Amino acid sequence: MKAICAFALPLILSATTSLHAELPTKKVLTLGVAKKLVAAAEAEARKRGATVVIAVVDDGGQLLLLERLDDTQVASVEVAIGKARTAAIFRRPSKVFEDQVRNGRVAALALPGATPLQGGIPITVDGKVIGAIGASGNSPQEDEEIAQAGVAVTATAVQEEGK
Repeated sequence: MKAICAFALPLILSATTSLHAELPTKKVLTLGVAKKLVAAAEAEARKRGATVVIAVVDDGGQLLLLERLDDTQVASVEVAIGKARTAAIFRRPSKVFEDQVRNGRVAALALPGATPLQGGIPITVDGKVIGAIGASGNSPQEDEEIAQAGVAVTATAVQEEGK
């Protein structure tokens, strides 16, 4: 029995170590990074005199942060969240779906969780989507440009967060 235990224990330990070594590491969007992205998007909106809602979601489309600038229509809250969620769960800008509908692929309207409106942009780190930002309240192009201003500071925000 001792011989079996002496043989089995190293095998079990090595299997446990091997399993642990195979697990991937996943980067996540923190609240601190989300705040920096929203601040950059808000600065862009203010520079333009735009009234928008800015929403940041995690990679599963769950809301992390929402900011509604003064005098922004209330309807833009759900739209901004929908744009961000679309960009996160489908791993592409929400404009892709708007373009599909515009080009006649109305089946895109039936995709669960898709908001086919321009203004949602994925947030990526090392080529992986960790979340998304959506803006709503102005023209589709302006909404997207405001969201892009937020995404543009991702690398700096992540680097600062890691210090």
